[in-house]
Amino acid sequence: MYVIVVGAGEVGSTIAESLADAHDVAVIDIDGERVESLVYEVDVLGVQGDGAELETLREAGIAKADMVIASTDDDETNIVTCGTAKTVSGAFTISRVNAKFLDTWSHSEGAFGVDYMVATNLMTAETITRVIGLPAASDVETFADGVVQMAEFEIGAASPVADQTVAEADRYESLTFAAILTDDDVVIPRGDTVLEAGDKVVVIGSRESVHTFAHEVAPDVESARDVLVVGGSDIGYLTARMLQERGLRPRLIERDPERARELAEELPGTTVLESDATDREFLEREHVEAVDAVVAALDSDEKNLLAALLAKRLGADRAVAVVDAGEYVQLFEAVGVDVAINPREVTAEEITRFTHEHGAENVAIIESDRAEVLEIEVDADSVLVDRPIRESVGDLPKGVVIGAITRDGELVIPRGDTVVHAGDHVVVFVDTDVLDEASTAL
Repeated sequence: MYVIVVGAGEVGSTIAESLADAHDVAVIDIDGERVESLVYEVDVLGVQGDGAELETLREAGIAKADMVIASTDDDETNIVTCGTAKTVSGAFTISRVNAKFLDTWSHSEGAFGVDYMVATNLMTAETITRVIGLPAASDVETFADGVVQMAEFEIGAASPVADQTVAEADRYESLTFAAILTDDDVVIPRGDTVLEAGDKVVVIGSRESVHTFAHEVAPDVESARDVLVVGGSDIGYLTARMLQERGLRPRLIERDPERARELAEELPGTTVLESDATDREFLEREHVEAVDAVVAALDSDEKNLLAALLAKRLGADRAVAVVDAGEYVQLFEAVGVDVAINPREVTAEEITRFTHEHGAENVAIIESDRAEVLEIEVDADSVLVDRPIRESVGDLPKGVVIGAITRDGELVIPRGDTVVHAGDHVVVFVDTDVLDEASTAL
């Protein structure tokens, strides 16, 4: 497949790097230094120029392109780029946008010349909502129309499952321990593998079993009911709206009086507070020590870090922070933020699923591309089809774990004698090192 990526920022670079091993990739950016840096680091064709201009797209080989991914930080540029590409090619076009364009596009298939829109802020808010809805989880994704859930948990020193073997911790029929992530390795666990403090464990299974395991990992952490959203940004607004839709009544702090009034009108199920979220006395009056989760969604990483850490210091159970700079994610979590979410990584994750060889229904990127969890509809060419799993896994590379199967919308628990049929949806954990080989086999 020949893919043109327009925009060599964090999203575009992440996508280009993930595609370069298996596909021919061209990257366009107006910043020549960005293009040169990416060409030096990754095997891609680099073109300096405006991706919305026809001549630049022609220079990048638009006539032979199978896919165009417009991933700059400017919504209008991305939409125009897709529309321009459609005038001279049959390429599948993907545009990264914010939520305001999504409603118009969703009411008219192919509007603006865009085949698929990825709304960055909306997807970030969805990710935040999933994470705070599952106690102690640092990453959560749903598959197969919500029947299957994947979650990542860090094992704390005080966790009841610390120092247990997988066999001892695995007390749930519909749960699969897919992987253990240490500082240095991705371990595919066996029954005698020991869960150690500091390990990150990835589990896949029914929503009920994953939620039950979450309480086993951290029995003192309750499901979030009292949520405080800091910042009336688009992400903050969308997060509060989604929490309302789940039956919660969140509180939202916004410093700007006019924006606070707008939010109060648009979010009838949210208590909007006009104040500075770094005002310690205000937070104490609002009893932040009783809050189950704080979401920091302000307009800068520095403010989000300060707000999240202050809330934690005053007693909030969990803090989730939006982090625009991907390189800061690990730093935020190292200094005390429970979960740091990078909107650009969330966007890249969604776009990546369209580029898998056989098409993935859904993709979750684990730990900044150390692994992926894929949902794949099994076809007649798959090594899994019409064979018991214990037989077919021999034809899969090491580093692949079948986590769950759904058939006609119903969960099928994967066991050694389970036979996979064409049309089944299989949710698999795949170590990035064997991703290309696994994708071909599956």
